[in-house]
Amino acid sequence: MIVVVAPGQGSQSPGFLAPWLADPESRGLLETLSTASGLDLVAHGTTSDADTIRDTAVAQPLIVAAGLLTAHALFARVDRGRVGGVAGHSVGEFTAAAVSGVLTDEEAVRLVAERGRAMAAAAAQVETGMSAVLGGDADELTARLAELGLSPANYNGGGQIVVAGELAGLAALAEQPPAKARVVPLQVAGAFHTRFMEPAVEALRTAASSVTPADPTLRLWTNHDGTVVTSGPRFVELLVGQVASPVRWDATMESFAAEGVTGIVELAPAGALTGLAKRALRGVPSVAVKTPDDLQAAVDLLEGAA
Repeated sequence: MIVVVAPGQGSQSPGFLAPWLADPESRGLLETLSTASGLDLVAHGTTSDADTIRDTAVAQPLIVAAGLLTAHALFARVDRGRVGGVAGHSVGEFTAAAVSGVLTDEEAVRLVAERGRAMAAAAAQVETGMSAVLGGDADELTARLAELGLSPANYNGGGQIVVAGELAGLAALAEQPPAKARVVPLQVAGAFHTRFMEPAVEALRTAASSVTPADPTLRLWTNHDGTVVTSGPRFVELLVGQVASPVRWDATMESFAAEGVTGIVELAPAGALTGLAKRALRGVPSVAVKTPDDLQAAVDLLEGAA
């Protein structure tokens, strides 16, 4: 079984969508998604600089739109029925919601634009950030986080946990990390997936009340606990709560292993999730679709699946 995965925030880079827009259909889709989001995603994907696309309000709809462009291009070449399931990491869950049929493309981008604006507003209230912690003892890290008033935000598996909170606490963690752990500050604007984002939850809940989600037509895993969700309304409810609760990508990958996943295709802007899979799902082949040149490898993997 091959699964399609969609990355979260931080994977974007200046000009990363330029190769995709040589295709008129992809450009037309991105223009449609620009209208839905209220942002010029064509410009942000081709000419905007790194600081502009790091802005949470821009980055989130841009990443989801990139994943949807990739999915459309992929399914134009290979039968969608060959996909065994789909999952997204953090904001990538909106991509997964559209790929699985829970939301339309336009609904996914419109809601994620609301999410990005609300999270940016919440982040502006207190100076917070996020850092990746690589290696070290989990219990020792938990104790250190409690000392510093920090919270785990992303359990990424493969020995990586992203933690979040006020900048002073993150600086203290970097200065005195747990034994054998390395702390890497991340270029994000706030403490996502923690209590600091609670104001954004209510804003997204209000926006989500305007859609009528369908049940997924592909197997769909949630970051909430790594389980499969069969109800569209329930998945949207989890999308809303996910803003202020930890991402359990480790549990999602454990579910992949338990289900006998035999390959992973990561949608653009790809690389982060296939990197985690190489450590946590050793031996499972993966394809990171960064440009249209990578589509054939993804097609080959899907067509080779039993």
